[in-house]
Amino acid sequence: MLSGDARRRLTAATFRPVWIALAVVAVVHVLGVRVPRTTQYAVLLSTVLVLGLPHGALDHLTLPRARGQPVTLRGVAGFSVAYLAVAGVYGLAWLLAPTVSFVGFVLLTWFHWGQGDRAHLAVIADASHLEDPLTNRLTLLVRGGLPMVVPLLGFPGAYESVATTVVALFDPAGSAAWLAPVFEPTTRLAVGLGFGSVTLVTLALGYRVADDRRGWRVDAIETALLWAFFLTVPPILAIGIYFVVWHSLRHLARLVAIDDGATTAIDRGETGRLLRRVGRDAFPMTAGALVLFGVIAVAVPNEPGSLASLGGVYLVVLAVLTLPHAGVVTTLDRIQGVR
Repeated sequence: MLSGDARRRLTAATFRPVWIALAVVAVVHVLGVRVPRTTQYAVLLSTVLVLGLPHGALDHLTLPRARGQPVTLRGVAGFSVAYLAVAGVYGLAWLLAPTVSFVGFVLLTWFHWGQGDRAHLAVIADASHLEDPLTNRLTLLVRGGLPMVVPLLGFPGAYESVATTVVALFDPAGSAAWLAPVFEPTTRLAVGLGFGSVTLVTLALGYRVADDRRGWRVDAIETALLWAFFLTVPPILAIGIYFVVWHSLRHLARLVAIDDGATTAIDRGETGRLLRRVGRDAFPMTAGALVLFGVIAVAVPNEPGSLASLGGVYLVVLAVLTLPHAGVVTTLDRIQGVR
């Protein structure tokens, strides 16, 4: 259980400062400032080391800690073999069916980022409206859909460019062409009206079932902020920023909450000790993920020749690792009753 001080510190680190950062970036873009595309990809690629890859590098420790069990070498070895097997199967799917794999990545990320936001609201913000099963599931749908759906409405050309670039790494002939109808104005209008309606229904239902509306207010503020952010900020930059300061940071906060050593450091205000502990635990798997990055970069049939295509390789690495990572988080949800 988190102490009052630990909860306050995690709340302080993962809510308002992050809201302000995203709001500032959105306002800057509304005012007409445009970030060069190379800089956008640089921000995305920086997540290789800055929280992005490392946030999943504690998976081998997550479930034992959540269950209050010791971490053993045998357990880590068995976990790693299974983890790599799942990732390997998905990696093979990218070679055989890249367009289907890209669509699968979008849907998988939709689910995983939704479950991450839902868990943060439940565990850190103690949002009572998520105790209602329907609201709980709709919240996952909306929160995961914000970074996956809203950029399609605001920046269809950039979205389509990313899809084409990633698929072309494996199929230079361009099998992503069958995705073209998704980017048509009529399709986007229907998606926007549908997803917007689901968003409003979810918030209205949450308001009605909430015992304590403080958590609901946080949810409503964040939902409105994310709508505005992804409508105004180009998707490559928006996803890079969101991945670091929102999703990855929140997941790490959740892992800190189940690590006795980390929570002790938070209680004592020992930030340096906390960062060293998390960095030490994440280093081995982060190094392994970097090796995987290199392997996939070499293995893709169409060698990356630009920053955009290198960013595409990175997205494939994230896809391959997200599948087993989402499995770990789903199990963690069940252990903590966040479902």
